[in-house]
Amino acid sequence: MLTFDQLNLQEPLLKALKETGYTHPTPIQERAIPVVLEQKDLLGCAQTGTGKTAAFAIPILQLLNSQQPAHRGPRAIRTLVLTPTRELAIQIEESFRTYGKYTGLNQMVIFGGVSQSNQVNALRNGVDVLIATPGRLLDLLNQGYISLQHLQLFVLDEADRMLDMGFIHDVKKVIARLPIKRQTLFFSATMPPEIASLANTILKNPVKIEVTPVSSTAEKIAQQVYFVNKDSKRSLLIHILENPAIERALVFARTKYGSDKIARALSKAGIKADAIHGDKSQNARQNALNNFKDGRIRILVATDIAARGIDVDSLTHVFNYELPNVPETYVHRIGRTGRAGASGIAISFCDAEEREYLKDIQKLTKQIVPVVEDHPFVDAAPFVASPAIQKNTAGNNAPRNNHKKFGKSWNRNRPVR
Repeated sequence: MLTFDQLNLQEPLLKALKETGYTHPTPIQERAIPVVLEQKDLLGCAQTGTGKTAAFAIPILQLLNSQQPAHRGPRAIRTLVLTPTRELAIQIEESFRTYGKYTGLNQMVIFGGVSQSNQVNALRNGVDVLIATPGRLLDLLNQGYISLQHLQLFVLDEADRMLDMGFIHDVKKVIARLPIKRQTLFFSATMPPEIASLANTILKNPVKIEVTPVSSTAEKIAQQVYFVNKDSKRSLLIHILENPAIERALVFARTKYGSDKIARALSKAGIKADAIHGDKSQNARQNALNNFKDGRIRILVATDIAARGIDVDSLTHVFNYELPNVPETYVHRIGRTGRAGASGIAISFCDAEEREYLKDIQKLTKQIVPVVEDHPFVDAAPFVASPAIQKNTAGNNAPRNNHKKFGKSWNRNRPVR
């Protein structure tokens, strides 16, 4: 198995990686790091949990550390990472700070929803790597607080989510402000036509890397589905969470209002929980995330958009309180556990109205999700997978019911992100 020592990385980076306990790159890191170090454009198609952030952060830090700025004076922005959510931007900044702690380079993050004054003051001091969300970046560009004339590397991360969130026009405005001569790294979990078209316009002879297609789920994620009436879902969730072995779990809700209701119900039942979504202030969102990471709350309830940037070590359980109507979203959701080869459990609740969604999920993943029938809120109405799924899985060993496998025997090895 390849190690980071074999990727021709500089000693400051290897030292930081060793301190965090990382020795072996994930597949996307193994393939992307050499490409970036060769200063080639890159088109990466990789779903969440593959170690994508480190795949671009580590080689970018090496390139910047090797190249002295061509201008004199305060540091100028040499790398821009554009990402859709505040949470993801913050975590990318943390990754750059962790891996680059011995390089002497600095980084900062800017996003909307908070006063811009502290961000403007930090920018005046100079920065090597800027991580930004589109709206705040455009605001500060238009006000003249940011200059990108010395930019060498541009990273567009989570491009498909930019499209989903309506940011694609802002992204195009940012791209129009970039120097023509630059290295561009483009990452997206899926490649819808508009995103493919955008990639074609901003990349020059890119190396294409595809890791873990969106239709596949991590091998070590044990999937389960509970058939339950819609009105009994909260009771079922509380019932399952009575098991203390579930130390930390992420619960996906379809709406902001619904996530708040679930979190309140759990708290009322004595289960420490909080919700995170776009209507909450930045401070409230970050406090909830920090409390979840630090173990002060046990359950975090999130909408899909808010959860895109959540990156938590040893997250062994993901709950689909409501099944998504887009099957690819299911793959992204459950990818929050079982990250980069670790084990995990994905538990889905399915009411009568959602059974077609389950069929679509099983058609996409070509897997039949095992049904847990031994619970007090079971909806016993029959469910039949589509004939195509039955045919595709007829010769496979279906995943076993791992409902009781909640203990600490799960692999806790942490991937690099």
